[in-house]
Amino acid sequence: MRGFYIGRFQPYHNGHQHMVEEIAGEVDELVLGIGSAGDSHTRRNPFTAGERVMMVTKALDDLDVRTYVVPIEDLERNSVWVSHVQSMSPHFDVAYSNNPLVVRLFEEAGVEVRSSPMFKREVLEGSELRGRMIRGDGWRDLVPDEVVETIEEIDGVSRIRQVASSDANGAAGSVDTERDADADGETPDPA
Repeated sequence: MRGFYIGRFQPYHNGHQHMVEEIAGEVDELVLGIGSAGDSHTRRNPFTAGERVMMVTKALDDLDVRTYVVPIEDLERNSVWVSHVQSMSPHFDVAYSNNPLVVRLFEEAGVEVRSSPMFKREVLEGSELRGRMIRGDGWRDLVPDEVVETIEEIDGVSRIRQVASSDANGAAGSVDTERDADADGETPDPA
């Protein structure tokens, strides 16, 4: 059986790793969808899809289940979102999510949906990690070592600090300030 789990992974952190390890115990293969693949260089989405593919792929190298990491660009039409996801990824039998909209869309499309096991959500969420990077607080112990290496390789902390800063007019640092202010979830709209 092949499972599917989507997230923005901005960045991929220990909470994601814990969820993936739990899901791996239920499936033979796992597809990880990199949601909002077209978004990067903002406070909410600082990393490119390719950088996130590197983070996830390296972090899952020792997982005892075959994994596929695929970028999934956002689609602004929820009614066709599941077919879009299915067209961008290998076939899967079950989807894992806690996002109410994502659950609803998969269920309406006839896809079995299971809850993703949550792990230390109060600390392990993307917005908290990005905030720690911006403030210079400790973040490295909250992500797999391979993710630390990737973020350092791409100078990711410097990037997120730069895009989060603003000039006197408040114009810099975000192309879409309303979107950057949204709460961090598995997926933005749903992808």
